[in-house]
Parts: sequence; C-alpha cells; structure tokens
Amino acid sequence: MPKLIIDGTEIEVEDGITLIQACEAAGVQIPRFCYHERLSIAGNCRMCLVEVTGMPKPVASCALGVNDLRPAPDGTPPEIQTKSETVKMAREGVMEFLLINHPLDCPICDQGGECDLQDQAMTYGVDASRYAENKRAVEDKNIGPLIKTMMTRCIHCTRCVRFMSEVAGVEELGAIGRGEDVEITTYLEQGMRSELSGNVIDLCPVGALTSRPYAFAARPWELRKTETIDVMDALGSNIRVDTRGREVMRIMPRNNDDVNEEWISDKTRFIWDGLRTQRLDQPYIRKGGKLRPASWDEALAAVARRLKKAPGNRIAAIAGDLAAAEEIFALKDLLTGLGSPNMDCRQDGAALDPAKGRASYLFNSGIAEIDEADAILLIGTNPRVEAAVLNARIRERWRRGGLSVGLIGREAALTYDYDYLGAGPDTLRQVAAGKHPFHRVLKRAKRPMLILGQAALSGSDGAAVATLAAQIASATGMLASGSNGFNILHLAAARVGGLDLGFVPGKGGLNTAAILRAAKAGKLDVLYLLGADECNLEDLGNTFVIYQGTHGDAGAQAADVILPGAAYTEKSGTYVNMEGRTQLTQRAAFPPGDAREDWAIIRALSGHTGEPLAYDNLSALRGAMYDAHPHLAHIGAREAGDAADIEKLSKARAALGKKAFGQAVADFYLTNPIARASAVMGQMSALAGAPRTRATGTDG
Repeated sequence: MPKLIIDGTEIEVEDGITLIQACEAAGVQIPRFCYHERLSIAGNCRMCLVEVTGMPKPVASCALGVNDLRPAPDGTPPEIQTKSETVKMAREGVMEFLLINHPLDCPICDQGGECDLQDQAMTYGVDASRYAENKRAVEDKNIGPLIKTMMTRCIHCTRCVRFMSEVAGVEELGAIGRGEDVEITTYLEQGMRSELSGNVIDLCPVGALTSRPYAFAARPWELRKTETIDVMDALGSNIRVDTRGREVMRIMPRNNDDVNEEWISDKTRFIWDGLRTQRLDQPYIRKGGKLRPASWDEALAAVARRLKKAPGNRIAAIAGDLAAAEEIFALKDLLTGLGSPNMDCRQDGAALDPAKGRASYLFNSGIAEIDEADAILLIGTNPRVEAAVLNARIRERWRRGGLSVGLIGREAALTYDYDYLGAGPDTLRQVAAGKHPFHRVLKRAKRPMLILGQAALSGSDGAAVATLAAQIASATGMLASGSNGFNILHLAAARVGGLDLGFVPGKGGLNTAAILRAAKAGKLDVLYLLGADECNLEDLGNTFVIYQGTHGDAGAQAADVILPGAAYTEKSGTYVNMEGRTQLTQRAAFPPGDAREDWAIIRALSGHTGEPLAYDNLSALRGAMYDAHPHLAHIGAREAGDAADIEKLSKARAALGKKAFGQAVADFYLTNPIARASAVMGQMSALAGAPRTRATGTDG
C-alpha cells in the first residue's frame, strides 16, 4: 500500500485511490466542485489543487492517483501540501475565475444557505474582483416541471451531465459550444424523462439547477428537518423531510450505502404536494347515497354496530400498500377478536405465502449485493419503474463490465443492455429445464441472481412461476455456499411487513380476489379497507365498506364510513423493505384536521365493539408486536430468510399457463393515492406519455 506525507503527517493509503481521497482519509478537507465520489472524474473545476513536492505547479488532486506519485530521491514518501501559500493563491485564482461570470444574486437564489460556491467563496475567495467586464448571460433551459434552471449561474462542473449519462442512463443532458459559449442543455429543449432526474438538484454546487416546485417557498434555516423513510416503493430509501409549521416543504435523500446510496426517485422527492391536497381531514358517514361529515364517536359507533351485528365469516379486511406494520398488526388483532379469517395484504393477488418461508418473499441477496453479481435473470419485472434506484444500481454494476442480464417478460428500456429471452411461461420453463442458453450463463456465473417481479406472480399461475424460479435458483448455484440469489421485487412498502405479520387469509379465509367476489355476490356484510385503493372496488354490492386512509381516492369513493388516517410523514411507523430490513418513519408534521394515527383509530374502534385491544399506546402496541415477531425490533438490520425454504419451494408442483407476463406498473408517477393527488406527479405523468415531436437532423 502506498505511503504519503500529507501536511507533515505520514499515512498509508489504499491502492488505486485518488489524491483527494487520500487527503480525506488523512482528515484533510479539500474543496471541490466537479468531483463527486459516485461519478467519473472530470477534473475541470481545478478547485481541488494541491502542491506535490517536486512538481512544478499545483495539481488537481481529483485526477491524480496515489500510484502515480513517486518517492523522493532519498526514498521518503511523496509529500503533499494542502495549506501552503502556493495552494492558497491557486485556489483564490480559481475562485476568482469562477466568479467572473457568476451573477451576484445570492439573496434571491434558492440555493442560498446550502450553496457550495457561496461557502467556498467565503473560505477561499478574495474580497474584491479585478474584472470590470460585463458578465455573460445564458438562456434558461426547459427541462421539465421538476427542475428550475438559471443557467447564467452554471460553472460547468458537469456533475449533472455525468449523473444523467452514468447513473440515470438517459443521454438527455450535455454540453454544447466551446470556450465562453459552452452551455449545459437538453439538446432538444424538452423535459427530461428519467425517473431519477431530481438528483441533479442535490448534485449542482451552485444555483443553476434548483427544485421548481420548491422555488421561492422557504429558506433552509426556516425548516425543521426530520430523518425518516420513503414509502413510494418497497426499497425503503432513506430520506429527510423538511417542514415549516404543519406543511412539508421538500423531501431530500439521506445516504445509506446498503439501500439507496444517496439517490432517490423523482416520485419520492416531489410527492410532497400530494400530502396537502384531497386529504381526508374528518370522518364521514354515507346517508342517502351521499357522504356527510360526522364526529369520531358517531363514525366509530356506526362501524361498531355493523361489526357486532355481522358473523365473523362475513367480515373481511384488505390492507393497502402504504400501511405501517403497527396498524396492520392492530387490525389483525381486531379481526381475530371478531372471529374473521378473511384478511389480505396482497392487493394485486401476488402468489406470496408466509407459510412457504420468509425467504420465499424477500429480496434475499440484499440490495447491496447487486454490486457483486455477474449474472441477473429478470422475470416479469421492469425495475426502472418498479424500483428506479435499484435499477440504477444494476446499471452501475453493468457499467463496470462482466454482468450478463436476461429478461423474461415484457420488453422495456432498462438503461442497460440485456438479452431478451422471451415473453413468459414457455421461456421460463425452458430456462428451468436447462434447455435455454441463458441457463448456462447462470450456471457459469460466480454470483448469479434472479429477480422475480409482481407481474409474473400476480397471474393465475403465479405460484407455479415462483416454483420454477426456485428451480432455476437451485439448479444454477444461487443457493450454494449459504448465499441466496432468489429475489422478489416488491412494489408496495407495506407488503413485506404485512406478510411478516401474517396478514393473509386464515384457515378457510378469503384472499383479496375472493373477498371482492364475495362482496359483489352479497356474501359479505362488512369490508374494512385499510388504505386499500389499488384493487377493483367498482362493484361491492350491498357490503358495508369502511375506508381508513388519507386521501379521497378509490377506497373513499366506495366507502359507507370514512375514518381519516395519517400519512407516512405524519406518524412513527414500522416498515420492512423488500430485503427484510426493518426501518422506522418519524413524524415530521401532524395530520390535518381531525385525522388520527391509524393504529389509534383501530384501538378506539375496538373499544366501541366491546372487545378493546390489549394496548392503548404506541409503546405497548410495539411491545406486543415485537413479542409476536421479534425480528421487527431489530431496527435498521436486515433479517435474511432461510435458503432451505427456496429448496423446498423448488420441489413443489408447477402447472404453468400460456399467458405472457404483463406489466405491474402502468404509470410510474401515479401508483398510490398520494401520487394521484399530486399536481407535480400529474404533470410528469402527462410528460412521460407525450410523444417526442421535435425532429432531429438524423430523422429520415
């Protein structure tokens, strides 16, 4: 390992790292604008200049590897100075050049208070400029409803360009012109269509790219910052919610290398305007075909009368995609007390059963293990719209080379190359039987994995698909040496938690499809919808429908009684992500009006039924939940499943149909009630569906 002397201190560093990384390892902070740990080296801002003894002039530390340095003639390690007078003058000169054309509009810039250029100008800049020429002006670009541009502020660090081409995999942003005429643009001046485009806001070190929905809304020092978890998909991205008073003002990513690194999807970032529109803020009761406001006592009493009157086998409940483990646990206890086995958390009817073992429904490899994979088989999934950040991780691994990706299902633009194997069951059967060439690819791979999507699992032959996938995993070495390459890609943040808690039909109970059929046929008296809006609720017959949720979506329209609940930013809730990692959301704001936390609503309802639940505060509820399911107490830890469950699953009988796998997500931006209430998501949905109309010089 190379040895260096940095500011008089000798240290030993890893092979292959850059000088700026070596300085950070030594505890020395180096200023930078273009350099970013997760992007390729550009070396064009020159702010990271350091002095290397023996070199005639300062060098860019981001572009020089430690292995390129040579020891002194007397054998002493290379010596680097980061605080010398030469370095100080060099950085002042670089800062002066950067500010030649940068406008002095800090008071009206949304980046004010969190601007790298502002901070570093204070530290490394000078108190006057020697340039009296007019500053250049650059026309602002239209890059969609998410990102506001002020391109006169741009310092051409190219972080945004590198992110879009390297991480997002969408070649829609780049530089045109030369010298003083260089501009960052989308070429065709149309909105960017990547699901990750909002990350360029965080990457921009100046105010050239800022959040359009957040423009002129608040200053960072006005905001209260709450670290929490995203629930827009099953990845469990770590986020920070910034609030002012009762309102969520913006959502930003937090770094977690095991889950989302430091990226979040556009849906995660810009969903916040949907938290304040179309909200349910008081109970409602349907009278004469119309919903009218009611008090909590009146609404709970109406629900309790129906529940007490109905036999247990004529009561059912469906848990939605955004429900936390606490309310699912409480609702299961309530139904059990009422004698009902009819419950389900799988709105899409996916063939996932806790009785087959926890490994049968987890992303067993772990999200971070994608970095080590050398062969991936995608079955009935489009990760780009089902888990955009996970898709970026697959792309990151693909860019390093040595990764083979195969897809069975509907073709899609995944931002990386893949072998299209076939549309559905026939191809899956061939791969499982070893009659397809991609079987040999998986067999030869050292770290193979498969990713099974909900489009393949939610069909009538979903259980058979899972069995054949398990056979592929077993036959190609995915279960060898204690590893487990059998992975389920979930869409719903609540799904793994619901399966862990056993919110599935009990003995003789009905699943989601059977519940809806029974309601339509008049065989069900009461249906409890816990934020369930994604199943077909158009015809529920004369069934008495209770909807507990946050927005006036499909469930509320079908309801006879509405109980307003709290959104994920308004409560402390437990969620288990697709890889089995238990995480907690934290309350960043309070629910609007008379809305209440969901577990508390169910607890209050149980009191009205005469069978109160055994807990009356959140700590007691979690204590009971942890007693029944101890792994949920391990916050932040990933609890893996047993690979033996997959071996057992592979031995089940499998009768596949002929129907090709469909798509699980029709519109990335409108997948849940909060998204459908968001004006920003509506604009992005319209943009995503709009055809490209601008012609290019290469068109025939």
